[in-house]
Amino acid sequence: MVAEIIAVGSELLSPYRTDTNSLELTERLMELGIRVNGKCVVGDNDEDIARAIRAAAARAQIIVITGGLGPTNDDKTREGIAKALKLNLVFREDIHTWIKERYKQLTKQDPPDNLARMAFVPEGAEILENTVGTAPGLWLEAKEGYLYIIALPGPPSEWRPMFERVREKLAQFGSHVFSHRILRIAGLRESQVEDKISQFYTGVKNPQVTILASPEDVQIHIWARAREREEADRLADEMKKKFLEVLKENVYTDKDEPLEKVVGDLLREKGKTLAVAESCSGGLLANRITNIPGSSDYFLMGAVTYSNEAKVKVLGVKKKDIEAHGAVSEPVAAQMAEGIRRVAGSDFGIGITGIAGPGGGTPEKPVGLVYIGISWEGGTEVKRFRFPGTRLQVKMYTTSSALDMLRRKLI
Repeated sequence: MVAEIIAVGSELLSPYRTDTNSLELTERLMELGIRVNGKCVVGDNDEDIARAIRAAAARAQIIVITGGLGPTNDDKTREGIAKALKLNLVFREDIHTWIKERYKQLTKQDPPDNLARMAFVPEGAEILENTVGTAPGLWLEAKEGYLYIIALPGPPSEWRPMFERVREKLAQFGSHVFSHRILRIAGLRESQVEDKISQFYTGVKNPQVTILASPEDVQIHIWARAREREEADRLADEMKKKFLEVLKENVYTDKDEPLEKVVGDLLREKGKTLAVAESCSGGLLANRITNIPGSSDYFLMGAVTYSNEAKVKVLGVKKKDIEAHGAVSEPVAAQMAEGIRRVAGSDFGIGITGIAGPGGGTPEKPVGLVYIGISWEGGTEVKRFRFPGTRLQVKMYTTSSALDMLRRKLI
């Protein structure tokens, strides 16, 4: 049996809110051996919701809906389900009583009249109790057991415990076991990764391989399926081994953890310390490093030396080198790395200077040009990069490259 996910909410069709529920639900369904065949987002309109349900029912046997179960007029999931399945909405006094009592417990106030909307449910629906909020979830069986619809509230804090109560019911539909492996890669673009590994998975249906690229890193996800756990693990591990053989040190982890944690663990393991001096990245590198709990074990300080004067006064960058080569240059990046290492007394120093854009570029020094320096007891190294994208993307590419340069020194 396969599933489809429908996210309900007009705000999810705007640029201001992103549907993240479907990502987590996909993972949970696959853990149960249920493959997710598709997902869609619809606005707060009962006709649109009904059409989405009917379309999903033509392709899947399980439909999971999130959102649209609240008390306001734009919460239309109940109506959409009823229209799609040609069911009546039935008022349940017992549910209304429970909702009102629950509202009083949570708010210490008298319940408003609009809470009654949540007590109208499609006939035959089983109610899923909400242990966090007030909106009940729904479980429906249709087409004589050939279609199951689970409607969950939108807030993750509400649907997560509700999903746990239907986990056993859903587990009976899982015909396969899924085994998941992840490789996170630094120092290579998506196309370069694809070029190295495509020979192993092109035309292969099991395992399935997905390559995801972002300014942070490139990720490879391997999903293998089988009747038994051992066989699924074997298929996933065999594919993973092939990828590791050609990607080598470009793989910085086979766990779902960020580059800054991997680098931090290496620093701690080797008893080394770090300080960073940033210009175009504006403190993002220090922020990423200190987002990891326990980073005080190895991170001593960070300085955002944005102006030329700050580079000279704080880090000791030579003014004549800035005048001769410009602030965005190899000599300045090297002196920034050496300066922050000297000021902090750290084992490693990183210096970053560049043009994040969207303005400020020239034909000689275009937007996205970045120099990253790394200094240690044995010397100083500088690399020149040209990153694409928006200002924030350039900053993320920059900090990921800086972390990867340090990682490669540490290994």
